[in-house]
Order: sequence, then structure tokens, then C-alpha cells
Amino acid sequence: MGGVDTLHIPAVVDLAAIVIGALTGGLLAAREGFAVSGVLLLAVSGGLGGGLIRDVLMGVPVVALTNPAYLPTVAITAMVTFFFSGWLSRTTALLVGLDALTLGFFTVIGAQKAQLAGLPSASVVFIGVATAVGGAVIRDVLLAQRADIIQPGPYNAVAALIGASLLAVLAGPLDLPLLPVAAATIVLVAGLRLLSVLRGWSAPVAIDLPLRARARWSGSRRRRR
Repeated sequence: MGGVDTLHIPAVVDLAAIVIGALTGGLLAAREGFAVSGVLLLAVSGGLGGGLIRDVLMGVPVVALTNPAYLPTVAITAMVTFFFSGWLSRTTALLVGLDALTLGFFTVIGAQKAQLAGLPSASVVFIGVATAVGGAVIRDVLLAQRADIIQPGPYNAVAALIGASLLAVLAGPLDLPLLPVAAATIVLVAGLRLLSVLRGWSAPVAIDLPLRARARWSGSRRRRR
């Protein structure tokens, strides 16, 4: 299976993804007027929350704790957001683009870890999505608000779900080389996220098909009269 090859993401890219996630969480805390402990906590959840959920679900050592660079990187990022939140807030457009790219990287990292563990395709997709959006879920729980990923709005979990499904199929049953599949997945997830923000696309919401069918049938009857 093509997924047995390991995708070696450079450490600087991995840390950059964590930094962007931590910046997002830290800036939100700063805008809410949180104390330094709150900024640090939301930065940790944004940068490392998805990986923490992934490792706990898979029953493996939590890389956020075993890697000596992760926690110091998040702590430094939190301090930067604490002291320079006003300046960083003016780079919103850049952060949106980097956040979309980070979503793609986290999706690929999570899905590939699940593939290397020999999990079935459905589990690969689930772990990929959990890694991508887990930090946002933890953040929203800490803020005591309804999770952003379950509300209508720009693609987040939807983009990760589509990307993880693509990777699970192409690098799994279809046995395609992992590197081009991973690159295509990152581009797809980041592109969907960005386009949904720029064009105002919203994730689908529940619909009542029988009610819609009755409304259309009634409307066609009235037009025939």
C-alpha cells in the first residue's frame, strides 16, 4: 500500500503549523481580554490540541509532550500575541491564508499517522479531521461556546473531511505515492477553506427532503392551474 511510505514533513514546517494555530488561539484570547494564563491556554489548544486528541485516540505517546520543541514554541508564540496583539490583528488576511494552509497540513499529518498504524480507511478519515479541527473544538469548550465547526460558516471540518477522504482512498486502496497525494490534499483543503472565506460559502445544514418535495409538488400544481 502506498501509505506505508512515510511523509517526512520538515521540522520547520511542522513548527510553523503549530505557531499559526497558537497565534489564532492566542489572538482570540487577547481580543477577549483574557489574562496571560488564558492567552497561554488558548495558544496551547490552538497549536497542539488537534495532535493531542489524535495521539490520545490512537493510544500512542503524546508528541506535544515528548517533543522538546513544541511546548516552548507555543509558549513563545503566546507571549508574542500577549504583547503584540494589536499589531498582529492588522495581519488578519495573512493569518487567514496561513490558517488555511495549516488546516491542510494537520489533516495530512493526522490521516497519515492513522494509515501508518494500519487503521481502516474510515478511521484514517476520522483521525485526519480530528487532528485538523481538534484544537478549535478544545478552544471553544474553554470559551464555553458552541463549537465553531458545527455551525454554518466557512468550510473547516468540511474541508478537512474532503481532504482526509481523498488521502485515505488515493494513498490506501488505489496505492498511489504518498508525496503527491499529500501535496494535492494540502492544496485541496487549504483551497476549499480560503474559497469558502472569500466567497462566503457555508457548510451545508440539515434539510427536510419530504417537506421540500411537498413544497415543490404543490408549487408545480399551482403553476399548472
